[in-house]
Amino acid sequence: MVKVIKKYKNFKISYSDQNSIILIGNFDGLHLGHQKLFDLAKKYKKKKKLKIGVITFDPIPKMFFNQKIKNYRISNFEQKINYLKNYNIDFVINKKFNKNFSEMKYYKFIKNILYKKLKAKYIFVSNNFRFGNKREGSVTLLKNFEKKFKYKIINPNPLKKNSKIISSSLIRKYLSKGKINLANKFLNRKWAVQGVVERGRKMGKKIGFPTCNINLRNYVIPMLGVYKVKIFIGKNKKALKGVANLGYRPTFNQKKILLEVNIFNFSRNLYNKKLTVEFVNFIRGERKFKNIDQLRKQIQKDIKVAK
Repeated sequence: MVKVIKKYKNFKISYSDQNSIILIGNFDGLHLGHQKLFDLAKKYKKKKKLKIGVITFDPIPKMFFNQKIKNYRISNFEQKINYLKNYNIDFVINKKFNKNFSEMKYYKFIKNILYKKLKAKYIFVSNNFRFGNKREGSVTLLKNFEKKFKYKIINPNPLKKNSKIISSSLIRKYLSKGKINLANKFLNRKWAVQGVVERGRKMGKKIGFPTCNINLRNYVIPMLGVYKVKIFIGKNKKALKGVANLGYRPTFNQKKILLEVNIFNFSRNLYNKKLTVEFVNFIRGERKFKNIDQLRKQIQKDIKVAK
């Protein structure tokens, strides 16, 4: 049976969810470092017979403070919830991050929210966790109030691979350089985007390779080019194989970045359907071709490589 995670939009949680283990963070991408934290929380849950709750924020605070940052997310909220189902989570508080909340003093957050509203017993955070007005709050300050507010802070050392700390920032960097294999390794799964198929100019169909067009919205933009992908339609668990082009389509002088997915041996109309596209391998960077014929020949080569 699939675990159902209760969702809250604020800190007014039910009495039965109080006195729980609480994990706080953006958990963008839920990478190996985050997974280590959640695995440890699962052990505490079993040992202490407590529920697990997660506090996460929307938008990601960095995107709130710098409105120019648009393409930043590794995963959306729906994906995050799906990934969390593997860790026996009971509830998630997806707090809207706004001016009012950003200006809350660190002490007020500890006293009024962690202690009075949540009655948190164990609080899991990463070493670099900051909170409160002007990021005054830190792990050290949280630890200073453990006895007063009857909670225990758990902050394990960050997970390292090849002397690099696994972080969402590192994964974004790998994606931007086309190092999809490394990003996937540190995510412990294939990096994936979700989106609704939009109507395009049908250029792919005209040259013999119909595509599903998806707007990346807030997702991080990986290196522009062609990728081997797996596609899932709606909630269907069956993977379809394909090839995707991410970019401006310079041969057609387009101005907007678009993800165009060609599904092998598939002819159904998918307009307005939600697709999940998993990035398997990077095939080549984006190029401008002299003419349609040259582009067609290259797409045939790309499909051969992907297959």
